[in-house]
Amino acid sequence: MSVLASFLGYYDFKEWSGIWIGPILMVVLIVLFAVALRQMRPTRPQQIKPEASPQIAWDEIAGVDEAKDELREVVDFMKDPQRFKALGATVPKGILLHGPPGTGKTLLAKAVAHESGANFFAQSAAAFVETFVGVGAARIRRLFKVARKKAPAIVFIDELDAVGGRRGVGDVSGEKDQTLNQLLVEMDGFTARGDVVVIAASNLLEKLDPALLRPGRFDRQVFVAPPDRRGRERILQVHTRGKPLAPSVDLGLIARQTSGLTGADLANICNEAAIGAARRHNEQIGARDFDAALERVVAGMQAKRGLNEKEKRIVAYHEAGHGLCAELLPSVDRVHRISIVPRGRALGYTLNLPEEDRYLKTRDELIDRMTMLLGGRAAEQLVFGSVTTGAAGDYEVVTSLAAAMVDEYAMGTRVKLRRIDGDHVAEATLRLRDEEQADLADGAYRAALGLLRAHRRWLDALADALLEQEVLERADIDRVLADLPRPAAVAGTDELGVAAAE
Repeated sequence: MSVLASFLGYYDFKEWSGIWIGPILMVVLIVLFAVALRQMRPTRPQQIKPEASPQIAWDEIAGVDEAKDELREVVDFMKDPQRFKALGATVPKGILLHGPPGTGKTLLAKAVAHESGANFFAQSAAAFVETFVGVGAARIRRLFKVARKKAPAIVFIDELDAVGGRRGVGDVSGEKDQTLNQLLVEMDGFTARGDVVVIAASNLLEKLDPALLRPGRFDRQVFVAPPDRRGRERILQVHTRGKPLAPSVDLGLIARQTSGLTGADLANICNEAAIGAARRHNEQIGARDFDAALERVVAGMQAKRGLNEKEKRIVAYHEAGHGLCAELLPSVDRVHRISIVPRGRALGYTLNLPEEDRYLKTRDELIDRMTMLLGGRAAEQLVFGSVTTGAAGDYEVVTSLAAAMVDEYAMGTRVKLRRIDGDHVAEATLRLRDEEQADLADGAYRAALGLLRAHRRWLDALADALLEQEVLERADIDRVLADLPRPAAVAGTDELGVAAAE
């Protein structure tokens, strides 16, 4: 600083800086103001015309037949509105598609636009949320104004919960409330809309404002569920269309092995299988490629972490504990594969596959599920006298199951026949709920310890085979446990579908 001051002259530099500091600050303020104005200016909605959008037809969407049936009426109305208007019928103003992520809600909306020939306007609800009050409402007005001019049109709002949540909750500025109010006004028919249908998608139906869900706004609520076995097979056929499949590939078997997975998961499995076959320079996609793809989607990519001999032995007994409990419990799905090869964050995994899709579970079946999940920790305790951090993922699932049994399903022993909501609950009830959940988890752990202690010989045999081979397929498990006493009957299967127990 002293060198610079001596070069310019201390007092000259001070006078020069005083002259220019004002204009520099003014320029900075002008730039910031221009940026703010640009953010406040409403943006044009993204318009996707049917001829420019991907040609998604009904036969390209599989596994959601109920949702397609509900939406076909909208397509018929937009193609021939006079047939419905002659009988006094009107098209639903709004259709809300809700369900887990990856079930095809966006694809269904695009297919409606394509099949009906309507203009398609797609916006994410997050695009309406801004810092400045009133901007989101202006964008809503702009979107509907343009859509009316292009009628017949479909307005698709994805992730509706970003703007359609309950009003007055966590919104200090009021921007979300104003945006939601404008959406309600546009859908309520206060202004002429023409043949404009609003289709929205949300994964969190319970968080939406009640005013959105009443008739007159979203007249229809369509649940888009994960596909059943036949639906999964049709989805696999769609995503393998044009791919060279080897004769060994059985799409029906793959569909049975993927219970609980969504259409997006199945598309990912097909793509991963094709990538794996190309990586090995194969001319066809084989059953081995699909097995590896399923393994990657469920358990994660193979990790390069090296385990020392002690860790490897602990992991082998941990996974053997899961596998043996699954074989001994009547309502847990049979084990398809046991591995002590690290994948993702897990040091090993046990893959259970259901024989059929089931949608109802009994209390005993859920307890059996928890017992199987805690079989890994129980094996560590039984064999080594201590436990490790490897069961963190198992604890998480067990905690969720115990909470659901008490809070949602009323399957406790002392808290019965009523559902416990998280808000406005007495402290004594919360304490009782926690005790119930602990009793369920502790009882399942004791059951796992008892099973493994009574069948220690098979636990050791399974762990030794894992240490030798690292991966055991169904045939290997049958060979190791050939003389294991089996349950008399299978009471049920796992509604959670494919599960990787860490």
